[in-house]
Amino acid sequence: MHIWILTIIVWIMLAAPSGADDGFTQVDRERMIRLEVKFEEMDKRFEQVDKRFAELREDINKRFEQVDKRFEQMDKRFVELREDINKRFEQVDKRFEQVDKRFEQVDKRFEQMISMLYILSGIFTAMFTAVFGFAWWDRRSMLVQAREEARNILKPYEDRAQGFEENLNNILELLRRWSAKKPELKELMRHCNLL
Repeated sequence: MHIWILTIIVWIMLAAPSGADDGFTQVDRERMIRLEVKFEEMDKRFEQVDKRFAELREDINKRFEQVDKRFEQMDKRFVELREDINKRFEQVDKRFEQVDKRFEQVDKRFEQMISMLYILSGIFTAMFTAVFGFAWWDRRSMLVQAREEARNILKPYEDRAQGFEENLNNILELLRRWSAKKPELKELMRHCNLL
């Protein structure tokens, strides 16, 4: 584009009328040559600038491509990370389900143990009641029977015992009277709680 501008400027200068009547002079030709040399130098500089811009554009494009690749890699990493996190959460959910199942099993086991304890306590209570009831019934029936037998055995001796009791009371009365005269006997009867 710069080349076209320069060529247009050169044509304008060439087409412009010169101050000399006879056409181009040697000075004009030398100026033209210097202008052409300067224009060529400027063209070279513009070409170098264009090359630099092209290189810069290529470098920027490469960098943008690298940045795009990095973003793609980051996107892949995020997708992988998301999948990994989802897998881990699924594993955690499965573990929680297993723990819940274990708790349910433990709850069922506790319920079984509690029901077993109720059954055992019921059996123990029934056995204790039965044994205690049997012992009480046996003791009562034995006592009734033993009383009857003791009364039957002691009936003949009952009359003698009443006579023996009268004799014993008479002996005690006699000892009390006699203890009034004998202080040693009185002391001995007090010691035996007979007074």
